[in-house]
Amino acid sequence: MVSRLVRRWLAGCSGASPGWWPKGPCGTLVRTAGAFGPLARRACASTARPRQVTLTQERYPVRRLPFAVVSEDDLAAFERIVPGRVITDPEELEAANVDWLRVARGCSKVLLTPRSTEEVSHILRHCHERNLAVTPQGGNTGMVGGSVPVFDEVIVSTALMNQVISFHGVSGILVCQAGCVLEELTRYLEPRGFAMPLDLGAKGSCHIGGNVATNAGGLRVLRHGSLRGTVLGLEVVLADGTVLDLLSCLRKDNTGYDLKQLFIGSEGTLGIVTAVSVLCPPRPEAVNVALLGCAGFAEVLQTFETCKRVLGEILSAFEFMDSECMRLVRRHLGLTCPIQESPFYVLIETSGSNAGHDGEKLGGFLERALGSGLVTDGTVASDQRKVKALWALRERITEALSRDGYVYKYDLSLPVERLYDLVVELRARLGPSAKHVVGYGHLGEQGHGRRFRQRWEKTPVISVVLL
Repeated sequence: MVSRLVRRWLAGCSGASPGWWPKGPCGTLVRTAGAFGPLARRACASTARPRQVTLTQERYPVRRLPFAVVSEDDLAAFERIVPGRVITDPEELEAANVDWLRVARGCSKVLLTPRSTEEVSHILRHCHERNLAVTPQGGNTGMVGGSVPVFDEVIVSTALMNQVISFHGVSGILVCQAGCVLEELTRYLEPRGFAMPLDLGAKGSCHIGGNVATNAGGLRVLRHGSLRGTVLGLEVVLADGTVLDLLSCLRKDNTGYDLKQLFIGSEGTLGIVTAVSVLCPPRPEAVNVALLGCAGFAEVLQTFETCKRVLGEILSAFEFMDSECMRLVRRHLGLTCPIQESPFYVLIETSGSNAGHDGEKLGGFLERALGSGLVTDGTVASDQRKVKALWALRERITEALSRDGYVYKYDLSLPVERLYDLVVELRARLGPSAKHVVGYGHLGEQGHGRRFRQRWEKTPVISVVLL
């Protein structure tokens, strides 16, 4: 079954025709990094990064649609809208034209940095009237090239839209601009006794607007669910400059259509998110992290089932990685794994309000897992410094891979029991042409396939590193 799924999926990728389709981590109104080719063409950067990334239009079979070209009159109009924040210096534009993985590169000649929804509205209204293509850009941390231009689109960055608008200390409802960095929002909430419902490896750079635009899942979907459930309202600017005020702060709103859901996960194809209202959970008083070794992927899945059953409401994250991931993290980043080498590792986090209660439940789970042979070795941390050290082993895998070679990275959905079969099969197919084929990611983003009516898992399950 996996073989058929892989062949069908690769055929779908290679069948892309020249042109554009909607795609983009931080949103794209009138163009996207579409028409990426088959497996051999979906590469991301490494330590052997070229000094100059090949232009997307030269690497992929895409064609420029008949949009206008930015003129001196356009630049003058932009200067009136965002005075002093019209960037045309090629050196300053370089970072905005290249994606984080350094696989996609545009040739935009202008970057605009608005500070308000009104300025975004004026920019898009002008571009709409002039038929200028636009690429919205947040933290530019996406891995599919959608946050950078394909050609010479106008880049609209939300980097300066980084203000907290309001926070309600009783309800835990935060309202902020779309350019707020996720980690900075977390720091803002911590002394107020709350936390963001979302956590990502890119939290130090990614913007909340881009998170919403991609419906980012992150490390704690298992505990808090997806952004579709925690985002209460949005403010969005449509392509013609119309401002759509959906910035509700109500947990229950039966006043009509839930239009904000159209924009969550729409990747900017319907409008630019400029402000977000999000429901924040209380900050946990007690956090424990366990790193465990497992003999096989079947044991990983059984450990997950046991973990959910025993830990119940205090379980906040469950991540897995294979031995190749751990070796690369140790080799390239100098991180230390505190347990004996295993074919697989799982990282479990519990969050609660009573340290004694949580510790007792976690201890009971570990006794059961070790006694049944599901787990071969493990360590537990509750100290903040040690907790961060254990999380680093998981969160920095992407960084370690990028230092090892030229990486192809995919985020796939498969029946949960077959997740790792894809890694095994690709190792066999690629043989010595790949340095490493690894699998890692979240367990817990479960759904049900309509056709097969079985559990599916969405996880960045495969990365291929070439020489």
